[in-house]
Amino acid sequence: MSDPQVEKEAGSTEPAQAPAPEPEKKKREYKDFGHDDEDKPSHAKVDMDQIQLKAEDLYDKEKVDLETIVVDDVFKLLQCDDNGLTDEEATRRLELFGPNKLESEEQNAFLQFLSFMWNPLSWVMEAAALVAIALSNGEHRPPDWEDFVGIVTLLLINSGIGFYEERNAGNAVKALMDSLAPKAKVKRAGSWREIESSQLVPGDMISFKIGDIVPADCRLTESINVSIDQAALTGESLPQSKKLGDQCFSGSTCKQGEAEGVVISTGPNTFFGRAANLVGQDDDTTGHLQKILAQIGSFCLVVIGIFVIAEIFCLYAGFRYTYRRGLDNILVLLIGGIPIAMPTVLSVTLAVGAQQLAKYKAIVTRITAIEELAAVTILCSDKTGTLTTNKLTIDRDTVRTYGPFSAEDVILLAAYASRTENQDAIDQCVVGAIGDASRARAGIKLLDFKPFNPVDKRTEITYLEESSGKLKRVTKGMTGIIIELCTRNKTDDIENRLEADVEEFAQRGLRALAVAYEEVDGTDPEGEGNGFELIGLLAIFDPPREDTKQTIDDAMALGVKVKMVTGDQLAIAKETGRRLGLGDHMYPAKVLKDGPEPGSRFRTLDDMILDADGFAGVFPEHKYEIVKRLQALGHLCAMTGDGANDAPALSRANVGIAVEGATDAARSAADIVLTEPGLSTIVHAIRGSRIIFQRMRNYAIYACAVTIRIVVCFAILAFAFKFDFPPFMVLIIALLNDGTIMTLSVDRVLPSNEPDSWDLAEIFAYAVAYGLYLTLSTIALVAIAIRTTWFFDKFGVTLHNGATQALDHNDPQLHTIVYLQVAIISQALIFITRSHGFFFMERPSVALFAAFCLAQLVSSIIAAYGDWGFTKIEAVSGGWIGIVWVWDIVWFFPLDLIKFGMKATIIKYLRNRHLAAVAAQTAQTGVPMTRTTSRAASVHESLYSNRVSFLRRAARKVGFGQKILMKPEELQRFSSIQAARTGSILARHPSRPTA
Repeated sequence: MSDPQVEKEAGSTEPAQAPAPEPEKKKREYKDFGHDDEDKPSHAKVDMDQIQLKAEDLYDKEKVDLETIVVDDVFKLLQCDDNGLTDEEATRRLELFGPNKLESEEQNAFLQFLSFMWNPLSWVMEAAALVAIALSNGEHRPPDWEDFVGIVTLLLINSGIGFYEERNAGNAVKALMDSLAPKAKVKRAGSWREIESSQLVPGDMISFKIGDIVPADCRLTESINVSIDQAALTGESLPQSKKLGDQCFSGSTCKQGEAEGVVISTGPNTFFGRAANLVGQDDDTTGHLQKILAQIGSFCLVVIGIFVIAEIFCLYAGFRYTYRRGLDNILVLLIGGIPIAMPTVLSVTLAVGAQQLAKYKAIVTRITAIEELAAVTILCSDKTGTLTTNKLTIDRDTVRTYGPFSAEDVILLAAYASRTENQDAIDQCVVGAIGDASRARAGIKLLDFKPFNPVDKRTEITYLEESSGKLKRVTKGMTGIIIELCTRNKTDDIENRLEADVEEFAQRGLRALAVAYEEVDGTDPEGEGNGFELIGLLAIFDPPREDTKQTIDDAMALGVKVKMVTGDQLAIAKETGRRLGLGDHMYPAKVLKDGPEPGSRFRTLDDMILDADGFAGVFPEHKYEIVKRLQALGHLCAMTGDGANDAPALSRANVGIAVEGATDAARSAADIVLTEPGLSTIVHAIRGSRIIFQRMRNYAIYACAVTIRIVVCFAILAFAFKFDFPPFMVLIIALLNDGTIMTLSVDRVLPSNEPDSWDLAEIFAYAVAYGLYLTLSTIALVAIAIRTTWFFDKFGVTLHNGATQALDHNDPQLHTIVYLQVAIISQALIFITRSHGFFFMERPSVALFAAFCLAQLVSSIIAAYGDWGFTKIEAVSGGWIGIVWVWDIVWFFPLDLIKFGMKATIIKYLRNRHLAAVAAQTAQTGVPMTRTTSRAASVHESLYSNRVSFLRRAARKVGFGQKILMKPEELQRFSSIQAARTGSILARHPSRPTA
């Protein structure tokens, strides 16, 4: 760059000849970005005498808007003056409006534990336990204690794991409550004092200064050079200057100056409180995974119900079974058919997945969010601090020069005219643009400095240039102010160029900062200069993070559409979208209320939202509405953000992601908290979640297939051969299966390149095919053993008391043989469901294969030595164990052929049918239906939520009043303290590598 200290001919200083008189020129108006005319204060919309001092009237915007009416009317409505309230009046108002804080609802731990036993899958097991202990009395036999203890143990293990997971979620409202200022300076009875901010009431006079957090929504009655940072609340990247009568939001930070104001709203009625209210609105919604569990559970219940009813009619009415004998057969179906461990297996899979995601610096605070992240089709991202750095920067590529100085010279001179200590946001970004801050004072001697103030709207420095010994002066500030000071080069040509440049910057959402320069004659720093000359125009913007563009490209490659949803202005949003390759189809937030304009290419608001690359100027309600509408269209949405204003949408989204450096309020509502800058972690998390999803899908097919295999198999055996399998052995099969299947959480699988979805029709189709085939393998074995002597003839093996065939259909050794056969091939099915091709082409994890071998070793030992009288089994010879193993291996290999046959026929038909439905839906409404739409509604889905509505209501306080009650686990998953502790624990205990 050229050195600005070198002598330069900055413009002629000779007196010009007197020009001919010209008509007076109209003063130009430079339409700089962000300086539009503000709305004038209004008055109440109804007679103020009709408005009473109560929340229902004061916060009814149909009557009056305390945020916009003139300040005198505020005092009149709140019945107060600038001397503050009396202590008695403050106490009365505290009872009337409630404390200035958000109240949370504590959950009863015992009821929370019970809630994990309150869903249809658990009900069936609980019914089976009651049958075993209460209904099994009779015929001079004791209750079935063995089955009862086994069932209850299984239930307690599953509920205990779920309860432990949820209780570790942390205090949900702590961060939101902490983000309200704990102390406030208030004027009561004419004197200032410091009180707890929770004691503030509407009508209080408050005071705050630089560094303070605004304790409640207020209107300013005194303002001395005040600048408020409300980025965390509204998403605006620049601190906002506030003047007399302006509103300040609770939770925003005073960056400059000091102010006094009158409190207009507290607690739940503040801007911050309304955002928290939106966060808490979804208390009773059912998670996506719970809905899927509901439908899988309903499928299993229907299958079990059909065959239990069939057994009741066939065994009792047809075969005239005794009471206890028929009950034992029904217990087999109830115990063996219910995938009771499904919630636990999925929880363990998700928990291990969360540990693996922590390697990528993503702390998962709600483990079911991992499953939903795999299915996410749209990522709604906040701009300020998420896509961008939230640090203002000079855009070097767009610097405009109007004199002999280069762009680098202009930036350096602007840095001279900036503070190097106690900087505001503008000075900080200008000094930061020169790299080394010491250069802002290198080679010069500071003689006089005038800081920015709201009246002059510029800064100015007078300095001695050490190399030449000359006095020089530089000023920077608002374009319209600076150009009026310039007398040396203020020509029509320069003004036209400047006006065009400022307009271009404004259209692109860049803030313009003009820089002017003059030399001072003599040695008096207060002396007149030779006239300012406009030398440059700087463009200030909030730049995208370095990795953001690549992250967005990667997300799109994974089939995830990215939309920007920001509180900043439309021009800024469009410029950021263009720089990131998002596109500039951005719309202002008002379209969410007004809908598409008449004659536009959009038929409905939903069409517009789907097409949009983003929305600008949005408030928390708008972000929340956008996410809600996209979900109504069948999409699963992820929302990223860093401020309190993002909290409602973070909570409403299927997956809320708080980026690194996010406020506690954003972490509160988020499901995933990133501890590393940027969004690249999200792409790793999406890939990781899809791996986890594949593991869960493999288990779902397996669990449904085993349900059909157990229920249909033993029902048919009872109908055809009056075969009574002992219930306790089914319990043993279930325990060994569940223990092995837990290792699926670390199985090797490949992620998909498109958003995953629970296509339950496919899952059930595979399950029916596998289940019926395995049923056939068992029935064939029993039929040969009962009807023929083939096994004796070929292998010389015998049954109980040397029988060559099972003439006694309930031979205890035949029970053992059936147990071993069912245990081996049922568990081997997991190797079929986990692979897309031949099972031997996709190597399982060491943990899964070792667990399978161990479980089968235990099953074989039970078959060889299990002489347990109460279960009606008897040890069999090694010959029989070998026969069963060979039998299962022979029947195992065709399972791959069944899988390929299903893909080529039924699965292909189901997918074509779905594509046809999507095409028909799109042709009819113009809005495509996505694969994430549920295929079947379940009347039970809400019952699979971890908590139950009536249990929740039993523990809830009665009456709402002016309070907002929020569920801890819905509103906040993590506080910053917990995040720090978790981070340190993860550092000491690295995530388990995938085997």
